[in-house]
Amino acid sequence: MNKTDWTTMNKDELERQYSPSRWSHRMSADDVIRAHVAALKSGTEKARAVTQTLLDVPYGDGDGENLDVYVPSSSSPDLPLVIYLHGGYWQFLSKDESGFLAVPLVQKGVVVVAVGYSIAPKGNMDLMVSQVRRSVVSVIQQYSHISGLYLCGHSAGAHLAAMVLSTDWSQYDISPQIKGAFLVSGIYDLQPILSTYVNEPLKMTEEVALRNSPSRLLSQLQLSSSSCHIVIAVAQNDSPEFRKQSEEYFKDLESAGLKVSYEDVPNTDHFSIIEQLVDENYHLTKLLLKMMGRS
Repeated sequence: MNKTDWTTMNKDELERQYSPSRWSHRMSADDVIRAHVAALKSGTEKARAVTQTLLDVPYGDGDGENLDVYVPSSSSPDLPLVIYLHGGYWQFLSKDESGFLAVPLVQKGVVVVAVGYSIAPKGNMDLMVSQVRRSVVSVIQQYSHISGLYLCGHSAGAHLAAMVLSTDWSQYDISPQIKGAFLVSGIYDLQPILSTYVNEPLKMTEEVALRNSPSRLLSQLQLSSSSCHIVIAVAQNDSPEFRKQSEEYFKDLESAGLKVSYEDVPNTDHFSIIEQLVDENYHLTKLLLKMMGRS
C-alpha cells in the first residue's frame, strides 16, 4: 500500500479517505449507512428485550449525560464490565443504538454499559472527551465491586476510548484501573479531518484537534494505562487512511512499551467490523470474552 502522507492530499481525496461508507464492498455508501443504523437499532432492541436493563442512568448533570446498563442475571458480585462508546463521527448515533453488543456478553456474565455523550453541533470535542471520562468515573463509583473494567469504542468512539486511556486522573476523585480496551476502526490523529466535511459541525481549531489527538498523548497513556491490554482492530475494507491511523497508533503504543495487539479483521468493512459483535462466534466477540476470562 502506498503510504501517502495526508498533508499532500487535496480536499476531495481527504474527504474520500475519511468517508468510511465509500469503501464498503457490500453496498453503496448511502445503503451501508442505512443498514448500519438498522443493524445497531435491531441489535439494541433485542438486547433490551432479553436482558435486565437500567436505562438513562445519569452520570452527570448535563443534558444527555446518561448511560444504559445491560445486566446479567448472575448473582455474582464479581462481574467484568464493558463500557461501550459509540461511533458516528462525533455527530450521529447515540447510546439508544449502542446496546447491540450486549447479548453475547451478558450471557457470559458481563455487564455492558452504553454511554451517551453530547454529539455535535450541540457538543464540542472538549466536552465529549470530558463527558466520557466522567462517565467512566461514575460507572466505577456506582459499580465498585466489578472484577474488571474494560472499554470498547468504534470509530469516533475508539478515539474517545483512547482519550479515556490518556486521562490525567489526578483531576478526578478516582483513578480507574482499566484492564483492557478494544479500539475498533478508530481515529487517533484529528488533524487530517480539520479541513473536511467532518469538522463542519465540530468546528475544531487546530489547537482543539491537537489536544484531543491520542497520538500526541502517549506519555500520559503510559502513566495512566500501563497495565491495560489494548487491542487495536481495523477492518480489511477500511480506507487506507483509516488503516494507516490504526497501524501508526499501534506502532506508537508498541514502541512506548504498552501491552498492545493488532487485529486486522478480514472480510469486514468499517461498519460490519462492529455490527458483528452481536454474534457470539465472531472473532472480536470471542477475543473480548477471552480477555475478560469469560470465553
